Amino acid sequence: MIYARFLVTLKKEFLNWKLWAGRSIVLSYAAVAGLTIVGFTKLAEFSFDWFLALQGRNRWAPLFWTPIVTIVIVYLTRKFALGSAGSGIPQVIAALDSKCKPEYRGLFVSLKLSIVKIFLTSAGLLGGLSLGREGPSVQIAAGIMRNAKRWLPSAANISEASLIMAGGAAGIAAAFNTPLGGVMFAIEELSKSLEQRSNGLMIASIVLAGLVGISIDGNYTYFGVIQPGGFSLNIIVPCILVILVSGILGGLFSKVLIISLRVNRGLLGKFRTNSPLIFAGACGLIVALIGIASNGETYGTGYSHTQSIIAGSESTSYLFVPLKFIATWLSTWSGVPAGIFAPSLAIGAGIGNTISTALTLPSAQILIAIGMAGFLAAVTQAPMTSFIIVMEMVDGHGLVLSLMASALVAGGISKMISRPLYPSLAKLQLLILETPGARENTVD
Repeated sequence: MIYARFLVTLKKEFLNWKLWAGRSIVLSYAAVAGLTIVGFTKLAEFSFDWFLALQGRNRWAPLFWTPIVTIVIVYLTRKFALGSAGSGIPQVIAALDSKCKPEYRGLFVSLKLSIVKIFLTSAGLLGGLSLGREGPSVQIAAGIMRNAKRWLPSAANISEASLIMAGGAAGIAAAFNTPLGGVMFAIEELSKSLEQRSNGLMIASIVLAGLVGISIDGNYTYFGVIQPGGFSLNIIVPCILVILVSGILGGLFSKVLIISLRVNRGLLGKFRTNSPLIFAGACGLIVALIGIASNGETYGTGYSHTQSIIAGSESTSYLFVPLKFIATWLSTWSGVPAGIFAPSLAIGAGIGNTISTALTLPSAQILIAIGMAGFLAAVTQAPMTSFIIVMEMVDGHGLVLSLMASALVAGGISKMISRPLYPSLAKLQLLILETPGARENTVD
């Protein structure tokens, strides 16, 4: 009986060419998604380097350059690809929602939106806006993976929703070089559980996309390596303080984003609705002013600044956290395609560094890592994803318990202040389905 069962399983798994054709197509698309995210990363970095060169030649140049770029981006977004605005994660969640019928998923996730997202997000960094590329990477990779559905044989038995979910997680894995974080992101943010019949293939796709990035850029850690050193009781109170501040500020950041993107009443709400281009230009101007006031620290993703303060080669002013907070909020509120993962990590690092400096503590690295995990968890309310991403980004396996505690507590504090950010914004995306004529603009 065992031998007969073995033969049946062997025939089912290895002699079904349609099954293997489907798996090959999915894995090929995963590799393409990973390669695309690597290319997107290079383009985004090149764009921001160009901005830094402009700003280096004339520190006042962003006063006209940043507003102009912001206006152009918002115009192109509203004219040609409204579904590319914002982070990209809410769009993926909306596409997976039961209210969104399969034929309308192209409003939120498509190959066209992926291509547009690449260039418009890079343009945002070209303008010096405070934004990240990880959220956009989720939508970009999801759009690529969704396109695989049209080539799959029916016998492959792989749903479009599974492809979108795997693509979104692959985007995180490739962008952060954190395959484990990508898997957890799929489980925690995009779905309560992976489909049993295809979860192994989807996880393989996520890991493959991450490996593509590693094969090109090497197995690196974004922020270097943090050595926790010996444990000291003197660090407990500062760690608690960092966690509390990260949780409160992260919850407020999430609440501010939800309110500002949802409300179209009041003076500013009506201004944004009735004059979106002028509003975008005003946001760009304020971001430029903040950048000048911070000596350039608040421009862009914040990666370089975060790397420097972790390495101890640079400190941060007490105004960095509030200024980066406002610059990121305005960049998102302006209506450009913009992620918040990287700025959130920068703000969290700033919280840890500021408290360490204020208390004259020698263990700044630990507080910085805890602040990163705490603030990101508070903003996203996805604590497991947050602590795993930070752990992989700083090779901080010695800080596992500290990062986990920070993410869980800060995420819990945030829940008392704000509703979950991405599901709330996904509900706003779903309102598009109720807009007359919007469904006719679906693009596959």
